[in-house]
Amino acid sequence: MSNEDITSKGPGRAFMMANEAMVRGALEADVKLFAAYPGSPTSEILDAFAETGRQMDLVAEVSSNEKVALETAAGAAMAGLRSMTSMKSVGMNVACDSYFSLAYTGVKGGMVIAMADDPHAHSSQSEQDGRFFGPAAYVPMLEPSDPQEAKDMVKAAFDLSERHGVQVLVRTVTRVNHQSGIVELGELGRTPFKKVPWPHEPTRFITVADRARAFKAGMLGRTAALEKEFESSPFNRIRKDVVPGGKRFEGTGIVASSAGYNYAVEACRLMGLDLPILKLGTTFPLPRRLIFGFIEGLRRVIVVEELSPYLEQNIRALAKDVNPKLEIAGKGPGLFSEALEYNPNIVATVLGKVLGLPTPVDYAGVLERAKRLKEGLPNRPPTFCPGCPHRGTIHALRKALRGVKHVLATDIGCYSMAPLEPLRYGDTLLSMGASLGVAEGLRRSVEEPVVAMIGDSTFLHAGIPGLVNAVHQRADFKLVLLDNAVTAMTGQQHNPASPHEEDDAAQQRIDLDALVKGLGVADVTVIDPYQIKDTPGQIKEALARPGVGVIISRRDCALYGDRNKRRKGEKIVPNKVDKQVCKRAYTCVRDFHCPSISLDADRQASIDPALCDGCMKCAKLCPLGAIQSTQGSMAGRQEGSKGTGQQGTTGGA
Repeated sequence: MSNEDITSKGPGRAFMMANEAMVRGALEADVKLFAAYPGSPTSEILDAFAETGRQMDLVAEVSSNEKVALETAAGAAMAGLRSMTSMKSVGMNVACDSYFSLAYTGVKGGMVIAMADDPHAHSSQSEQDGRFFGPAAYVPMLEPSDPQEAKDMVKAAFDLSERHGVQVLVRTVTRVNHQSGIVELGELGRTPFKKVPWPHEPTRFITVADRARAFKAGMLGRTAALEKEFESSPFNRIRKDVVPGGKRFEGTGIVASSAGYNYAVEACRLMGLDLPILKLGTTFPLPRRLIFGFIEGLRRVIVVEELSPYLEQNIRALAKDVNPKLEIAGKGPGLFSEALEYNPNIVATVLGKVLGLPTPVDYAGVLERAKRLKEGLPNRPPTFCPGCPHRGTIHALRKALRGVKHVLATDIGCYSMAPLEPLRYGDTLLSMGASLGVAEGLRRSVEEPVVAMIGDSTFLHAGIPGLVNAVHQRADFKLVLLDNAVTAMTGQQHNPASPHEEDDAAQQRIDLDALVKGLGVADVTVIDPYQIKDTPGQIKEALARPGVGVIISRRDCALYGDRNKRRKGEKIVPNKVDKQVCKRAYTCVRDFHCPSISLDADRQASIDPALCDGCMKCAKLCPLGAIQSTQGSMAGRQEGSKGTGQQGTTGGA
């Protein structure tokens, strides 16, 4: 899919990812401002808005964190403009302080929050169920199951938001966000962006004292009105034609939402079952009368939902009024798990257990055979890219601390892969910015020296308060600040410390060196992780100095740097191994773990030119000098890319 599809005037049809379809829905609704912090599985929403913002005459902002993004969107909606933000569910934790208060004050312009859960924790530190953010804040919640619904729900959510004066939560999961399909496009009737006068209504958006109490009463009335509207919402429907002519079990039905609905439909097809399915697209407030009508004549209902038993618990409560003898099959022993994500085979297996039917495929047996087939194969854990500066930083840090027992509190970013195989380096990892607070607790509690590690984007997102606290408490630990120029793990989006690719007078780059010094850190060391022979000594000196110190490791993300090279027409020059010089010392393989290096049939190191980006770190590690650039000995990328800084030391004892 191209951006031309997102911005085409329409009507028409296009093949879109659900994330892109949500952007299209917002554009069709004439959204005027979008603000977000990148986080998978919603990153493509931000990327699409960033690429189409100027063309569509709207503000598209990459914010420093999710709380700021939500507040930015809230400010626009308070003024009367339509706004949107997107985030993953753990990002909602960061934003929820303002999210709950905004549910009290409400909004004037339509405001949509696209929030994605991540069952199976594909790219998150937890399988958080974000559906509870809807009822907890009395905020209407919609759940699409496919790209078409994603577009339609976002578009409808703006109108819903304005009519009821409240932000609308569009909750998705990874398998919906990254699902692609044909989407019917509507008209793209954009109007020019125009600032509006502030109405100056006293206390309209103030939540204190009696105002907060009055707002709460209004929220309850608003929720009742929303429930009445949702009873006839086209996003809720009963489907009775999944498998025409299939096996029927009178008195049995299915309730599902989000990706669970897709799995339920496919499972019925696998099993040849003709069961009615109540698909819920509005999951707060729930359309109780619609649910009553579906369950009152049933003997059994099967609830298909990933993660927590959110729908199941509500249906159990509702059934007491209309069908107290209803058998509800959901989470429970031998049925659906509250962990990980589902698939059609998992749902078919549960349907078979509940209905006493054999499944067409022994899914558990297939998994067991697959497990046996994998025995003996090497593990393939996620790893740093070839040329990644973090690999050099971690190598240098470990070398500087060789023989010294220590504790490393790490954080969220590409470097959070360090505790995994093969590096296995890192002791704690909680959430964005937590490394500094955890390090403060550790340095007061353990005998070993403590080191914290954080990336530039994560530091600006949530790490600054931890460093402020460390300075204030006169803490004695060191922070390794990984400055790779971008928010790398989610797709190389810019952050406030990124260099500008184009002159943009509307933005000012944050100087990390000046920032940490301004927070009171006198001991600041700047290193280049590509200078792999020099950096261990610099780090060792910094670690020996008492008090709070920051070691800034500065080098562009390799993917980002290589992408910029290709844009400029520059070649990526890989390295090679001189077989005549290589004596199988294996330093490059044993100590560095670069995925571009492997062993050939002669058990000598070999470099894949398609993967190598010529960073030359491995060449500097080889004790025999067997690794060279394909353009000559020790040539290649030696200098810092894009001028993001230079090695050296400022401050210090």
